[in-house]
Amino acid sequence: MERKHISELIHDTYLPRMFTCSQEFASEKIERDQIPGTVSRVLSDDAIACRIKPGMHIAVTCGSRGIRNIDIITKSICDFVKERGAVPFVVPAMGSHGGATAEGQKEVIAHYGVTEEYLGCEIRSSMETVFVGKNAEGLDVYMDKNAYEADGIIVSNRVKPHTSFKGDCESGMMKMMAIGLGKQYGADRCHEAGFQNMAKNVKLFGEVILKNSPVIFGVAILENAFDETADIVAVPAEEIPVKEPALLIHAKGLMPRILVDSCDVLIIDKIGKNISGTGSDPNIAGPFGDSGEQYGLRSQNICILDLTEETNGNGYGIGIADATTERAFKKMDLEAMYINSVTSTALWKNRIPLIMESDEDAIKVVVKCCNEIDKKDPRIVRIHDTLHLSEIMLSESYLEEIKKIEGLTKTSDPAYLPFDENGDLPQGW
Repeated sequence: MERKHISELIHDTYLPRMFTCSQEFASEKIERDQIPGTVSRVLSDDAIACRIKPGMHIAVTCGSRGIRNIDIITKSICDFVKERGAVPFVVPAMGSHGGATAEGQKEVIAHYGVTEEYLGCEIRSSMETVFVGKNAEGLDVYMDKNAYEADGIIVSNRVKPHTSFKGDCESGMMKMMAIGLGKQYGADRCHEAGFQNMAKNVKLFGEVILKNSPVIFGVAILENAFDETADIVAVPAEEIPVKEPALLIHAKGLMPRILVDSCDVLIIDKIGKNISGTGSDPNIAGPFGDSGEQYGLRSQNICILDLTEETNGNGYGIGIADATTERAFKKMDLEAMYINSVTSTALWKNRIPLIMESDEDAIKVVVKCCNEIDKKDPRIVRIHDTLHLSEIMLSESYLEEIKKIEGLTKTSDPAYLPFDENGDLPQGW
């Protein structure tokens, strides 16, 4: 749809020259070829290994987040189970993701390389749940039927700060039980009270599953600032509620961030479910809309240019943007987005921002609509996404400021953004 008049209205908006910077963070990591040995060592601990008996059928969870090395981590867990004489199978545990269908959830993990052929074991994907009990407040708790009927469950998930609530346990093993294994129906029950009660409910729902289902232990995955595997920790089932808070504190210390504190406009090249549950991580990019608190970068307007290929059209989280592109809008799978919103009760995250014809127009409109800024020298930050922050782009106005910021190093000279004849930017920079 042509937008001639709005393009004319913003045509003279000045976009400053930009330069790239490298950002330095702690880089402790486990190399991919070291993961099988690490998983075997961690699970060989006497308090863990003894829980797997010969002949047991063991369910191993796998979620929908873009966890680095999730394929080989999951396979290594399954291989260890086989070595103990038991029979592993993988359960997609992702609440309503994958369009809330068994096929969709299996497809999601296949995109990460988690397939039956690679694992050497069965993947049992189903949306069928069973009632496992009532929590301390009398709410019904449900979980995946295949996992419930197994002889044992290994709850594997990344531990990190959540994008919509704060608490002792956020994204991690407790949430994997409460939301992931709950499937769409169980996740819906847990979300009913809103994100203001999510920290409480994740623990209450997770505790019921720990008490009334055959969870034997958890595997916590921690990642560094470069989206690399930093640590893998095994936790006996009964100790998960006690030990996960300390793992979360460690995870927070490993997270990346944008090393400048504020800007007029933030440009995010891509969002997607493989980047964050909310498309982009508000702990990094802000705003933290569900709690009303401010985390991450402070900006006046946000522009989102595209969706990742891996998100399969799920543009959940586009609601944080003030403008986006027609290219991104045409990729959106509204059904998947709406299911995500209804399940989470966060309808605002799918509100559609201004849809502009090109990258150039999308950026210009958010700059033009900033209030009380220097329009001749706007402060603009550009990032690839909120997972990949080793390189960012800044406008000329930051040239002096970054000299005082440890870990931020200028790596290119300022230059105007290279829009093509259609007003779009090349992929990657």
